[in-house]
Amino acid sequence: MVDVQGTVADGFEPVRDAFVDNFARRGDRGAAVAVYREGHKVVDLWAGVKDAHGGGGAGEAPWAQDTAQVVRSVTKGIAAAVPLLLHQRGQLDLDGRVGTYWPEFKANGKERVLVRHLLSHRAGLPVLDTPLAPVQAIDGFHGPRAVAAQQPVWEPGTAHGYHAQTYSWLIGELVRRVTGRTIGRWIAEEIARPLGLDLWLGLPPEQRARVGRIGPVEAPPVPAAQGPRLRPKRSVAEAYQNPDSLTRRAFGAISPAPDENDPAYLEAELPASGGVATADALARFYAALIGPLPSAGPLRSGGRLFAPATLTLARTEESAGPDEVLVVGTRFGLGYMLHGPASPLLTPGSFGHPGRGGSLAFADPESGIGFGYVTNGMQRGVTADPRAQALVRALRAALR
Repeated sequence: MVDVQGTVADGFEPVRDAFVDNFARRGDRGAAVAVYREGHKVVDLWAGVKDAHGGGGAGEAPWAQDTAQVVRSVTKGIAAAVPLLLHQRGQLDLDGRVGTYWPEFKANGKERVLVRHLLSHRAGLPVLDTPLAPVQAIDGFHGPRAVAAQQPVWEPGTAHGYHAQTYSWLIGELVRRVTGRTIGRWIAEEIARPLGLDLWLGLPPEQRARVGRIGPVEAPPVPAAQGPRLRPKRSVAEAYQNPDSLTRRAFGAISPAPDENDPAYLEAELPASGGVATADALARFYAALIGPLPSAGPLRSGGRLFAPATLTLARTEESAGPDEVLVVGTRFGLGYMLHGPASPLLTPGSFGHPGRGGSLAFADPESGIGFGYVTNGMQRGVTADPRAQALVRALRAALR
């Protein structure tokens, strides 16, 4: 039995039950979940061990209240707030051409790529003809140069496909060109510090000891009474197996795959996949996007990050239907995944982002919810991890 720490407000006990069940039946090793409602914390739970592959012995470091974790593509939702806030402040035109801000980007048929195409995965740049080595991917130079030179694999704006890794260099370099700051520094100065978030894109060395170690874990078999586990469609499975598919090439834009526990990787600023955060920080971040936080310092837009018009932009559908990379139907607003079969969130109005392997964070404006779940046990799913989904279903039940 796992020793679950933390608190839940009255009425949110189903979330705690689901969290316990994630360890008992769904393979969690170390994890945390937090929920804010109307700016107030109503769930704050953590359990397990900091190292996904630890042996569970008496001397093993337990997951603590302040344990942070690499959150993979959950980072995309944090990073997306930056261009939206720059637009809100009049510094970036979402309908402007990327080449206006980044002249080198115009090469090889990208003259008409719009800023909104980058955020909605419509730029046609999910792959690199020559993948980057891990050391190149994090140096701040090779990635932007590679995507600036890359020829689109479809006409920009005509289709959408998940920019799994290239999102890092597209969004990061755009922000640097517009602001003169790296995106990690911008997030630290304009979002994380004002809100008091344990959230970093570019982990400070002094915070390393707080970070859990991720690792792959197999999902436990489903009991016979619950029926067979759903298998991916053959087309999806084949796309992940075919080295020439857009799927494999998109996820393989960094090759060989980087060591995500390497301090150098944690200190890099990769807005597609390299963010480090606590569950509380993720939930608090999304809560601040949609409403004021009583304990936060002064913020623009009446005490919240997104003005109403910006919130509308974040969750208005820009892309929907067959995804050229994920080979399933996906929905995106500007920088955020939207509720749908491939990535179920709380309600049809929710917006956020999952992380491949497990983590999830989102906001639901109608119910005033900010949600964050982080885990160190990486399972095989990309957009709908069963542990995260169990927590979302429990939260939905608690709100009825």
